[in-house]
Amino acid sequence: MRIVLAALLMTTGATAAPAPVRFASDIAPILKTHCATCHMTGQEAGNMALYPAAAYSNLVGVKATAAGLVRVVPGKPDDSYLLMKLEGTHLDRGGKGVRMPLGGEPLPSDQIAKIKAWITAGARND
Repeated sequence: MRIVLAALLMTTGATAAPAPVRFASDIAPILKTHCATCHMTGQEAGNMALYPAAAYSNLVGVKATAAGLVRVVPGKPDDSYLLMKLEGTHLDRGGKGVRMPLGGEPLPSDQIAKIKAWITAGARND
């Protein structure tokens, strides 16, 4: 019976769950490539450094200086100002400024989806 069940699962296209999104390997490289060029020292607009070693502590649970909204609320992507700024919905929620990244193309949708998945999963520093 077990062999029949195993064979049935294999033929029905059962797939493994997608790998979890990790800050160090998935999110930090996006921030480094698209954000840290402007947000390097923390003295720039937004007062946050987003190079890999500083990004997590400047995002998770921290209020944005201009808008007063929390940059990343673990488990709540719709309440996370970072995601609002990347999607261009920040003005609808009381945010300020322009969509990020400043002066560049919006992030590709797959990268925004990774950030959203990371926040949804609890925005862990892993």
